[in-house]
Amino acid sequence: MNDLSKGWRLTLVAAVICALLLSPPSPLKASAIANQTPVQWFSSNDPEASSSIGNPVGPAAETTSSKEAARPRKDSKGLTLSQLLHKYPETIKTSGPRRKIIALTFDDVPDPRFTPQLLDVLRKYKVKATFFVVGSRAEKHPGLVARMIREGHVIGNHSYNHPQFVKLRLNDFRTQIVRTENILQAIAGYKPRLIRPPYGDINEQQLKWAKSHGYKLVNWNVDSLDWKGLSKTQVKNNILSHAGKGAIILQHGGGGHGSNLRGSIQALPEVITSLRQRGYTFVTVPQLLQISKSK
Repeated sequence: MNDLSKGWRLTLVAAVICALLLSPPSPLKASAIANQTPVQWFSSNDPEASSSIGNPVGPAAETTSSKEAARPRKDSKGLTLSQLLHKYPETIKTSGPRRKIIALTFDDVPDPRFTPQLLDVLRKYKVKATFFVVGSRAEKHPGLVARMIREGHVIGNHSYNHPQFVKLRLNDFRTQIVRTENILQAIAGYKPRLIRPPYGDINEQQLKWAKSHGYKLVNWNVDSLDWKGLSKTQVKNNILSHAGKGAIILQHGGGGHGSNLRGSIQALPEVITSLRQRGYTFVTVPQLLQISKSK
Protein backbone atom coordinates (compact mmCIF):
# COMPACT_ATOMS: atom_id res chain seq x y z
CA MET A 1 0.00 0.00 0.00
CA ASN A 2 1.49 3.40 -1.02
CA ASP A 3 1.83 6.36 1.32
CA LEU A 4 -1.02 8.25 -0.37
CA SER A 5 -3.55 5.44 0.28
CA LYS A 6 -2.44 5.17 3.89
CA GLY A 7 -2.93 8.91 4.33
CA TRP A 8 -6.50 8.83 2.95
CA ARG A 9 -7.42 5.91 5.19
CA LEU A 10 -6.08 7.62 8.31
CA THR A 11 -7.99 10.77 7.39
CA LEU A 12 -11.22 8.76 6.94
CA VAL A 13 -10.84 6.99 10.33
CA ALA A 14 -10.18 10.28 12.09
CA ALA A 15 -13.30 11.80 10.51
CA VAL A 16 -15.49 8.91 11.67
CA ILE A 17 -14.13 9.12 15.24
CA CYS A 18 -14.79 12.87 15.38
CA ALA A 19 -18.33 12.40 14.11
CA LEU A 20 -19.06 9.82 16.80
CA LEU A 21 -17.61 11.98 19.58
CA LEU A 22 -19.48 15.11 18.54
CA SER A 23 -22.90 13.55 17.86
CA PRO A 24 -25.54 13.95 20.68
CA PRO A 25 -26.69 10.84 22.58
CA SER A 26 -29.93 9.22 21.50
CA PRO A 27 -33.07 10.06 23.52
CA LEU A 28 -33.02 6.57 25.04
CA LYS A 29 -29.42 6.93 26.15
CA ALA A 30 -30.03 10.43 27.49
CA SER A 31 -32.99 9.16 29.49
CA ALA A 32 -30.93 6.35 30.98
CA ILE A 33 -28.25 8.80 32.05
CA ALA A 34 -30.82 11.07 33.62
CA ASN A 35 -32.33 8.21 35.57
CA GLN A 36 -28.99 7.44 37.17
CA THR A 37 -28.88 10.84 38.87
CA PRO A 38 -29.54 10.36 42.61
CA VAL A 39 -32.24 12.42 44.30
CA GLN A 40 -31.39 13.89 47.68
CA TRP A 41 -34.18 14.75 50.10
CA PHE A 42 -33.69 17.30 52.82
CA SER A 43 -35.34 16.97 56.23
CA SER A 44 -36.85 19.82 58.21
CA ASN A 45 -34.91 21.09 61.20
CA ASP A 46 -38.02 22.69 62.65
CA PRO A 47 -38.52 20.97 66.05
CA GLU A 48 -42.21 21.84 66.10
CA ALA A 49 -42.99 20.53 62.65
CA SER A 50 -45.30 17.56 62.22
CA SER A 51 -46.31 15.39 59.30
CA SER A 52 -49.18 13.21 58.29
CA ILE A 53 -49.46 9.65 57.09
CA GLY A 54 -51.99 7.84 55.05
CA ASN A 55 -54.01 10.14 52.80
CA PRO A 56 -54.13 13.66 54.19
CA VAL A 57 -56.67 15.91 52.55
CA GLY A 58 -56.40 19.43 51.20
CA PRO A 59 -53.29 21.52 51.78
CA ALA A 60 -51.90 18.91 54.13
CA ALA A 61 -51.50 16.55 51.20
CA GLU A 62 -49.20 19.02 49.46
CA THR A 63 -47.45 20.90 52.28
CA THR A 64 -47.73 19.08 55.56
CA SER A 65 -46.20 20.69 58.58
CA SER A 66 -43.07 18.53 58.43
CA LYS A 67 -42.11 20.10 55.10
CA GLU A 68 -41.28 16.53 54.09
CA ALA A 69 -44.52 15.25 52.60
CA ALA A 70 -43.12 15.33 49.08
CA ARG A 71 -40.89 12.37 49.79
CA PRO A 72 -42.20 8.85 50.53
CA ARG A 73 -40.72 8.45 54.01
CA LYS A 74 -39.66 4.90 54.78
CA ASP A 75 -38.87 3.01 57.94
CA SER A 76 -35.67 1.01 58.37
CA LYS A 77 -37.18 -1.93 56.46
CA GLY A 78 -38.26 0.18 53.52
CA LEU A 79 -41.98 0.51 54.25
CA THR A 80 -43.55 3.91 53.79
CA LEU A 81 -45.88 5.21 56.45
CA SER A 82 -48.75 4.81 54.04
CA GLN A 83 -47.83 1.14 53.63
CA LEU A 84 -47.70 0.73 57.40
CA LEU A 85 -51.16 2.26 57.62
CA HIS A 86 -52.49 -0.31 55.17
CA LYS A 87 -50.63 -3.17 56.83
CA TYR A 88 -51.76 -2.28 60.38
CA PRO A 89 -55.18 -0.62 59.89
CA GLU A 90 -56.33 -1.44 63.41
CA THR A 91 -53.20 -0.05 65.05
CA ILE A 92 -52.71 3.23 63.17
CA LYS A 93 -55.67 5.53 62.68
CA THR A 94 -55.96 8.80 60.78
CA SER A 95 -59.75 9.11 60.88
CA GLY A 96 -62.86 7.56 62.35
CA PRO A 97 -66.03 6.04 60.91
CA ARG A 98 -67.95 7.96 58.24
CA ARG A 99 -70.42 9.57 60.63
CA LYS A 100 -71.07 13.22 61.42
CA ILE A 101 -68.65 13.27 64.32
CA ILE A 102 -65.30 15.05 64.51
CA ALA A 103 -62.38 14.92 66.94
CA LEU A 104 -60.35 18.01 67.72
CA THR A 105 -56.77 17.17 68.74
CA PHE A 106 -54.01 19.42 70.07
CA ASP A 107 -50.32 18.52 70.08
CA ASP A 108 -47.26 19.62 72.07
CA VAL A 109 -49.06 20.47 75.29
CA PRO A 110 -48.93 21.71 77.96
CA ASP A 111 -47.65 25.19 77.17
CA PRO A 112 -48.58 28.01 79.56
CA ARG A 113 -48.57 30.51 76.69
CA PHE A 114 -51.32 28.81 74.68
CA THR A 115 -52.89 25.80 76.41
CA PRO A 116 -54.94 27.77 78.99
CA GLN A 117 -56.47 29.89 76.22
CA LEU A 118 -57.49 26.79 74.28
CA LEU A 119 -58.99 25.25 77.39
CA ASP A 120 -60.98 28.44 78.00
CA VAL A 121 -62.47 28.28 74.48
CA LEU A 122 -63.31 24.59 74.75
CA ARG A 123 -64.98 25.12 78.12
CA LYS A 124 -67.01 28.06 76.81
CA TYR A 125 -68.28 26.06 73.82
CA LYS A 126 -68.67 22.81 75.78
CA VAL A 127 -66.37 20.77 73.56
CA LYS A 128 -64.29 17.83 74.76
CA ALA A 129 -61.01 17.38 72.89
CA THR A 130 -57.93 15.16 72.89
CA PHE A 131 -54.56 16.54 73.96
CA PHE A 132 -51.29 14.82 73.06
CA VAL A 133 -48.91 15.55 75.89
CA VAL A 134 -45.12 15.84 75.84
CA GLY A 135 -43.77 14.23 79.00
CA SER A 136 -41.07 16.80 79.76
CA ARG A 137 -43.65 19.57 79.52
CA ALA A 138 -46.06 17.70 81.77
CA GLU A 139 -43.31 17.53 84.40
CA LYS A 140 -42.94 21.30 84.27
CA HIS A 141 -46.66 22.13 84.14
CA PRO A 142 -48.61 19.31 85.81
CA GLY A 143 -51.39 21.70 86.80
CA LEU A 144 -52.32 22.25 83.15
CA VAL A 145 -52.55 18.52 82.53
CA ALA A 146 -54.67 18.19 85.67
CA ARG A 147 -56.97 20.89 84.33
CA MET A 148 -57.42 18.99 81.05
CA ILE A 149 -58.50 15.92 83.00
CA ARG A 150 -60.72 17.92 85.36
CA GLU A 151 -62.55 19.53 82.44
CA GLY A 152 -63.28 16.22 80.74
CA HIS A 153 -60.67 16.08 78.02
CA VAL A 154 -58.66 12.99 77.04
CA ILE A 155 -54.88 12.89 76.99
CA GLY A 156 -52.52 10.88 74.84
CA ASN A 157 -48.79 10.19 74.77
CA HIS A 158 -46.70 12.45 72.52
CA SER A 159 -43.25 11.21 73.67
CA TYR A 160 -41.02 12.62 76.38
CA ASN A 161 -39.08 15.24 74.42
CA HIS A 162 -40.47 15.17 70.86
CA PRO A 163 -37.82 13.20 68.92
CA GLN A 164 -38.34 11.66 65.50
CA PHE A 165 -39.09 8.05 66.40
CA VAL A 166 -37.70 6.54 63.19
CA LYS A 167 -34.25 7.78 64.22
CA LEU A 168 -34.40 5.97 67.58
CA ARG A 169 -33.45 2.44 68.54
CA LEU A 170 -36.31 0.35 69.89
CA ASN A 171 -35.12 0.70 73.51
CA ASP A 172 -34.96 4.48 73.21
CA PHE A 173 -38.41 4.57 71.62
CA ARG A 174 -39.81 2.42 74.42
CA THR A 175 -38.23 4.71 77.03
CA GLN A 176 -39.89 7.75 75.42
CA ILE A 177 -43.30 6.09 75.72
CA VAL A 178 -42.98 4.49 79.15
CA ARG A 179 -41.38 7.51 80.81
CA THR A 180 -44.15 9.79 79.57
CA GLU A 181 -46.79 7.22 80.48
CA ASN A 182 -45.62 7.12 84.08
CA ILE A 183 -45.68 10.90 84.34
CA LEU A 184 -49.21 11.07 82.93
CA GLN A 185 -50.51 8.25 85.10
CA ALA A 186 -49.35 10.11 88.20
CA ILE A 187 -51.31 13.19 87.11
CA ALA A 188 -54.33 11.75 85.34
CA GLY A 189 -54.76 8.45 87.16
CA TYR A 190 -54.58 6.31 84.03
CA LYS A 191 -52.10 5.14 81.40
CA PRO A 192 -53.12 6.63 78.06
CA ARG A 193 -53.77 4.14 75.31
CA LEU A 194 -53.27 6.72 72.59
CA ILE A 195 -49.87 7.56 71.10
CA ARG A 196 -49.27 10.28 68.56
CA PRO A 197 -45.74 10.01 67.15
CA PRO A 198 -43.97 13.35 66.76
CA TYR A 199 -43.99 14.28 63.06
CA GLY A 200 -46.35 11.34 62.48
CA ASP A 201 -43.34 9.06 61.92
CA ILE A 202 -42.80 5.54 63.24
CA ASN A 203 -41.16 2.38 61.93
CA GLU A 204 -42.52 -1.14 61.79
CA GLN A 205 -40.50 -2.51 64.69
CA GLN A 206 -41.74 0.29 66.97
CA LEU A 207 -45.26 -0.16 65.67
CA LYS A 208 -45.23 -3.87 66.45
CA TRP A 209 -44.06 -3.15 69.99
CA ALA A 210 -46.83 -0.58 70.47
CA LYS A 211 -49.42 -3.01 69.12
CA SER A 212 -48.25 -5.85 71.36
CA HIS A 213 -48.52 -3.58 74.42
CA GLY A 214 -52.06 -2.45 73.73
CA TYR A 215 -51.48 1.04 72.33
CA LYS A 216 -53.34 2.74 69.50
CA LEU A 217 -51.49 5.18 67.26
CA VAL A 218 -53.46 8.22 66.17
CA ASN A 219 -52.46 10.70 63.50
CA TRP A 220 -54.89 12.91 61.53
CA ASN A 221 -56.45 13.60 58.15
CA VAL A 222 -57.08 17.35 58.46
CA ASP A 223 -54.08 19.58 59.18
CA SER A 224 -54.66 23.17 60.29
CA LEU A 225 -50.99 24.01 59.61
CA ASP A 226 -51.26 26.35 62.57
CA TRP A 227 -47.64 25.73 63.58
CA LYS A 228 -46.69 28.08 60.72
CA GLY A 229 -48.10 31.03 62.65
CA LEU A 230 -51.01 31.40 60.23
CA SER A 231 -53.75 33.95 60.65
CA LYS A 232 -57.16 33.16 62.06
CA THR A 233 -58.67 33.12 58.55
CA GLN A 234 -56.02 30.80 57.16
CA VAL A 235 -56.34 28.31 60.00
CA LYS A 236 -60.13 28.37 59.78
CA ASN A 237 -60.08 27.80 56.02
CA ASN A 238 -57.58 24.96 56.29
CA ILE A 239 -59.91 23.17 58.69
CA LEU A 240 -63.35 23.98 57.33
CA SER A 241 -62.38 23.31 53.72
CA HIS A 242 -61.48 19.72 54.46
CA ALA A 243 -63.23 18.55 57.62
CA GLY A 244 -65.69 15.76 56.95
CA LYS A 245 -67.30 12.73 58.51
CA GLY A 246 -65.06 11.06 61.05
CA ALA A 247 -62.29 13.65 60.70
CA ILE A 248 -59.39 13.93 63.12
CA ILE A 249 -58.24 17.55 63.08
CA LEU A 250 -54.69 18.52 64.01
CA GLN A 251 -53.99 21.76 65.85
CA HIS A 252 -51.35 22.67 68.41
CA GLY A 253 -51.63 23.77 72.00
CA GLY A 254 -47.94 24.38 72.45
CA GLY A 255 -44.85 25.18 70.47
CA GLY A 256 -41.18 25.99 70.48
CA HIS A 257 -39.44 29.27 71.12
CA GLY A 258 -41.02 32.01 69.04
CA SER A 259 -44.13 30.01 68.16
CA ASN A 260 -47.29 31.96 67.39
CA LEU A 261 -50.57 30.07 67.79
CA ARG A 262 -52.72 33.16 68.13
CA GLY A 263 -54.45 32.52 64.80
CA SER A 264 -55.30 28.96 65.79
CA ILE A 265 -56.81 30.04 69.10
CA GLN A 266 -58.80 32.84 67.47
CA ALA A 267 -60.11 30.49 64.75
CA LEU A 268 -61.34 27.84 67.16
CA PRO A 269 -64.69 29.43 68.14
CA GLU A 270 -65.68 29.92 64.50
CA VAL A 271 -64.53 26.41 63.58
CA ILE A 272 -66.67 24.93 66.34
CA THR A 273 -69.70 27.07 65.49
CA SER A 274 -69.47 26.42 61.74
CA LEU A 275 -69.11 22.66 62.06
CA ARG A 276 -71.99 22.49 64.50
CA GLN A 277 -74.13 24.38 62.01
CA ARG A 278 -73.26 21.69 59.47
CA GLY A 279 -74.60 19.08 61.87
CA TYR A 280 -71.35 17.75 63.31
CA THR A 281 -70.85 16.66 66.91
CA PHE A 282 -67.49 16.94 68.64
CA VAL A 283 -66.12 13.86 70.39
CA THR A 284 -62.83 12.71 71.86
CA VAL A 285 -60.63 10.32 69.88
CA PRO A 286 -61.56 7.31 72.05
CA GLN A 287 -65.23 8.11 71.45
CA LEU A 288 -64.59 8.50 67.72
CA LEU A 289 -62.78 5.17 67.47
CA GLN A 290 -64.95 3.45 70.10
CA ILE A 291 -62.01 2.41 72.24
CA SER A 292 -60.96 2.99 75.85
CA LYS A 293 -58.81 6.01 76.69
CA SER A 294 -56.58 3.90 78.96
CA LYS A 295 -54.60 0.72 78.49
